[in-house]
Amino acid sequence: MVVVDGQGIPLGSHLTSASPCEVRVAESTLDAIVLGRQRPARVIADRGYDSDPLRWRLINRSMLLISPHRKNRRATPLNDGRWLRRFRKRWKVERTFAWLGNYRRLVVRYDRSLSMYHTFFHIACALITLRFLLK
Repeated sequence: MVVVDGQGIPLGSHLTSASPCEVRVAESTLDAIVLGRQRPARVIADRGYDSDPLRWRLINRSMLLISPHRKNRRATPLNDGRWLRRFRKRWKVERTFAWLGNYRRLVVRYDRSLSMYHTFFHIACALITLRFLLK
């Protein structure tokens, strides 16, 4: 999982196996952000993150989770239309995933050890950041 800023620059990441659901590793990914003492005010995520316990844990950290609600939701919706307008900027996150997909070594995992994959993942994130900053 990758956390990006409003321009699509990677801020933090958390690599784990594909087994756990995204809601369970969301907080550890947000803890990986290195911005000094500054925390993001809003977290824009897709439908997979629609979970009331995650929403309340993020509210306790003074962060607002903006994600569309699942269709089978039993409780009343917590986001109104004003906040969901910010969800339109989600394409910047998807663009960052596409940029990471340009590195074949990350798409097709040749490495057996997670540490090597982790290293090349951080190199790819650094190259994306440098490419963006040098424009």
